Amino acid sequence: MPAARPCSKPGGSHWYMRRGLAWTTVAPLVGAGVLAVTWGRSLGAVFIVVAATALVSGVLASVHHAEVIAARVGEPFGSLVLAVAVTTIEVGLILTLMAGKGRGAETLARDTVFAAVMITATGVIGVSILVGARAHGTVSFNSEGAGGALAAMLTLAATCLVLPNFTKANRGPEFSDGQLAFAAVASFTLYVVFVLTQTRRHREFFLPPGGESDDGHSSSTSEAVRSAGLLLVALVVVVGLAKGLSKPVETAVDRLELPHAVSVWSLPS
Repeated sequence: MPAARPCSKPGGSHWYMRRGLAWTTVAPLVGAGVLAVTWGRSLGAVFIVVAATALVSGVLASVHHAEVIAARVGEPFGSLVLAVAVTTIEVGLILTLMAGKGRGAETLARDTVFAAVMITATGVIGVSILVGARAHGTVSFNSEGAGGALAAMLTLAATCLVLPNFTKANRGPEFSDGQLAFAAVASFTLYVVFVLTQTRRHREFFLPPGGESDDGHSSSTSEAVRSAGLLLVALVVVVGLAKGLSKPVETAVDRLELPHAVSVWSLPS
């Protein structure tokens, strides 16, 4: 679904971007320094806390800079920018943990994506509706865009996460090479069609209710370029620090006997 629009005040939308937040500039740079110091080293308790703090700050800063870029390009392209930034973080964390070849690494991607779908489709949407209803009484949203996004997500989830349980080419919930190729092509085609629908054919379905749209003038070009550079730094910092923290997190997950997919969510994603 379209990304939530930030609050506005009289005098222009995206007021917090105009004011600027110094920590969003400092956090990626400090995180890069922490990454350089901790890279390839065994971390003690103090460095684990420092690296975890830098990691969380990097995630928050990356979302902020993605929002600045999104404000410049306008909707619905801004939603795609946010989606790419979040997906990059998520995939980076998953691949980092899978590369360590820890317990359950072969099913980590599937379990994490399944958890993400459940948390998004129930928890995030539910909390958003509840908070919006308490704040505004009635929550308004674009039903055509929300329905299209939900249908695409459910189709992709069913194809990749549910269908393998009913195929018989291989033992267990696993696609054969041919089935995997078909699922990959079908999923890619579906997503391309959805993006084209979102950005071209039915762009109005994915704009805020009432036809309001950020026409790309909420942040300047220089701000967007600066945020693009800081966003790249923040993403590198997040993935790099996640690699360094993967072992301590996996150890904690094993001791608490939690599902292995918790490793990705606790880094955080």
